[in-house]
Amino acid sequence: QVQFAESGGGLVQPGGSLRLSCTASGSISRIHAMGWFRQMPGKQRELVASLDNRGGRNYADSVQGRFTIDEGDAKNTVHLQMNDLKPEDTAVYVCAAEDPRERYYGQGTQVTVSS
Repeated sequence: QVQFAESGGGLVQPGGSLRLSCTASGSISRIHAMGWFRQMPGKQRELVASLDNRGGRNYADSVQGRFTIDEGDAKNTVHLQMNDLKPEDTAVYVCAAEDPRERYYGQGTQVTVSS
């Protein structure tokens, strides 16, 4: 099993910034990618950004140019820098890690963008 420590969510005004952090622990020896998904009320979970172990990054079109995913100093840690946040970015952001067999999800952290 994989456990997650997620942090950084909160309330921010439109145009503001937040930085999410996630560290995976447990059965992590075969993890080859980590990323963030988001869950909006009444909608399917969607990929926001991912980072694989070769440094490849993938972003949703809606966040391209505003969000950046990077690895942290600690092993199996990723950060999501979110700039120019919009009300439509409001969601529960869920950290995920993937190994050859399965994708694992954290509990999530709430991000609310509102004036």
